[in-house]
Amino acid sequence: MSSSSGEDHGSTPAAWTAVFLCIVGFLIGGAGLVIGTPALAIVGGAIAVVSPVVGKVMSAMGLGAAAK
Repeated sequence: MSSSSGEDHGSTPAAWTAVFLCIVGFLIGGAGLVIGTPALAIVGGAIAVVSPVVGKVMSAMGLGAAAK
């Protein structure tokens, strides 16, 4: 379907930022686990945990999908 049909697949700056932060967090956390650096693993985990909050804040600022 085209985008004019009213369907929204979450392709917004808020969604992209949240997904990007979550992926980066998992990559950093995974690298920390593999190289044996707990602090890096914790930082990566924290970034992954904070990513949905950042997405919600950005959505509340008007950068997300319109509420239906």
